[in-house]
Amino acid sequence: MTDSIAPLVPPSDDITAVLVLDDGTVFWGFGFGREGDTVGEVCFNTSMTGYQEILTDPSYAGQIITFTFPHIGNTGINAEDVETRESAARGLVVRDNVTEPANFRAEGHLHNWAESQGLIGISGIDTRKLTRRIRERGAPTGVIAYSAEGTFDVPALLKQAQDWPGLEGMDLAKDVTRDDTDKWTGTRWDIKDGYGALTNADVHVVAVDYGAKDNILRCLAETGAKVTVVPATATFDDIMAHKPDGVFLSNGPGDPAATGEYALPVIEKLIQTGLPIFGICLGHQLLALAFGGDTYKMHQGHRGANHPVQDLRTGKVEITSMNHGFSVDGDSLPKDVSISHISLFDKTVCGIEHADKPIFSVQQHPEASPGPQDSFYLFDQFMDMIKTHKKTA
Repeated sequence: MTDSIAPLVPPSDDITAVLVLDDGTVFWGFGFGREGDTVGEVCFNTSMTGYQEILTDPSYAGQIITFTFPHIGNTGINAEDVETRESAARGLVVRDNVTEPANFRAEGHLHNWAESQGLIGISGIDTRKLTRRIRERGAPTGVIAYSAEGTFDVPALLKQAQDWPGLEGMDLAKDVTRDDTDKWTGTRWDIKDGYGALTNADVHVVAVDYGAKDNILRCLAETGAKVTVVPATATFDDIMAHKPDGVFLSNGPGDPAATGEYALPVIEKLIQTGLPIFGICLGHQLLALAFGGDTYKMHQGHRGANHPVQDLRTGKVEITSMNHGFSVDGDSLPKDVSISHISLFDKTVCGIEHADKPIFSVQQHPEASPGPQDSFYLFDQFMDMIKTHKKTA
């Protein structure tokens, strides 16, 4: 149900939620999760599955997620499909009303879980129209308000949306990073045994947590790495005190240039050590900045589990999981940094590597969760790089 700012009251008595965009567009619908209101950048995700992993991905901090697939909530919620300690997204927008779970792994209802996580949801709106609006005009700021009584102050919600500063220039890594250093031993999930545990470590990786998904850490441990996770604000000395064989720079939310104010001096020093370094998503963007490149805010971003990426080194095409609203400017990279991967949707930079140092990064999420596993090999590539470096050091 959509209209301009003109109707200040719901069009019917059963309406319990509203989404108000900063241009005055109003979508009326039905609320679920927590009652109240929330403001953020409205984006869309094209994944057909994995909504629980998406909602708990810290890279979605500051964002309201519109799911283009209409049936969200059907498979329910369980304790295994989470990517961080609590949900990171600010809200969610879905087409169909959330139904009772129908999956053998379900342990609960999306509505109840969203309420426990403080997530505000709205269903029953035209998500195709909203998605087309984002594609044509870029990601807007929006406010979701959920009131069981169906009472809304639309002008006040519009002002709230218009007053929100937006993600450009915003450092959100500090909001989602862990507070203390942590040891990680969990490995990847399988349908028979669930999650495993690392028993024999070959190398030691220090992972800098700018908003790390748990499955990234599981994939690192799966290769045989002992993983020590440090906060986003860890200093160069903090990291080196752990005597790492390699350093991993994680995904995360917000503007890489803003996070770079404290992250770049550390990464620049790490580059000079000659240690192998692997970056994903925000970590990829921060590496590009540390090399002297630039990043920019994208028109609508890439979010979904069906994004084709080409490895320019081999010509191979991988179907990948993505979640980013900023991108590396390929023309700004120095001569000793080459582009290794590109998006086949729009040719944006999806991977870089250094000519003389054991350093590489990718924009996509090779750990999936949700999404295809075409890019798992990148974790093995990092492990091989570390072992080679140890032999020659």
